[in-house]
Amino acid sequence: MKPAIDTARDLMKKKKPNKSVLIKGIEQGDRFILSRAITLAESSKKSDRVLSQEVLKHFGDQGQSSVRIGITGVPGVGKSTFIEAFGELLADKGFKIAVLAVDPSSQVTKGSIMGDKTRMEKLANHPNAYVRPSASGSSMGGVARKTREAMLLCEAAGYEVIIVETVGVGQSETAVKDMVDFFLLLMLAGAGDELQGIKKGIMEMADCLAINKADGENKNAAERAKQEYSNALHYFRQEEFGWHCKVLTCSSISKKGLAPIWEAVEKFVEIRKTNGYFFENRKQQRLKWMHESIKAELLAKFYANESVRQISKEKESKVMQGELPAYFAANELIEVFEKDK
Repeated sequence: MKPAIDTARDLMKKKKPNKSVLIKGIEQGDRFILSRAITLAESSKKSDRVLSQEVLKHFGDQGQSSVRIGITGVPGVGKSTFIEAFGELLADKGFKIAVLAVDPSSQVTKGSIMGDKTRMEKLANHPNAYVRPSASGSSMGGVARKTREAMLLCEAAGYEVIIVETVGVGQSETAVKDMVDFFLLLMLAGAGDELQGIKKGIMEMADCLAINKADGENKNAAERAKQEYSNALHYFRQEEFGWHCKVLTCSSISKKGLAPIWEAVEKFVEIRKTNGYFFENRKQQRLKWMHESIKAELLAKFYANESVRQISKEKESKVMQGELPAYFAANELIEVFEKDK
């Protein structure tokens, strides 16, 4: 029997990995094979998707003992620095940490910086951590299209804490909320409403607010912001399933305040598991994922249909010129699709 490292080398030489090799490698916690499996999940190629689904079906949802944490905040709040410091804290405690860092894609060039693994170099090299950057593409909320599948694969590989970093506040964060157990919103003190860009709806989704960069001259301002947000939350946020949103301060540089955030996560999970909401929420998330997958697959098949492609440009032109109402054009294209199935 070949050791995992030889299996990984064999995989590198193959254009299409073997299902059994992928499954075995993931079970052994081989990072290279895990990365290859996630790449297959993210692929738009049909054969890759089929293989990926077979692997995912084999493992199912094995994350019953895992904790999924979503982290968001405006650009400049220090998400990557925070995640590296927070991840190191947990990894040093012995937890296996997987970070799914979503890099923003340009809507013009479709390119992505993919720099999170570089920014989190120390964490990426920790034996208990795995950092996977993915391009957000056109996904709503800055979450990569296949982040959910990547999360399941990481859990199958034995990772106990899955951290999903979003592009940042400004798009719909519901996509993140619907795939994690605990939603952390990072804030800045004294940045002003224009820079913060924080909407009440996003604050209503958060399970914890953390005022980051609470160090040096900014420490007092962070404490004042903590009190202000705590007061505000007291008025418009009620206790939900035994939990009231906490407001904490932290510094990613000095690493102060990170332990209390993890303690809040642990307490949150304990309460939600005790009252049964934790697993009920997971069930509802799986149901939402199914319906979203149906929408995505139908949309992909619709635009890939040759008959639709032949007349779509004409319909689009008429809609833009005001010659045809958008609703009628959509119905005509759907009728063409249905006839051609």
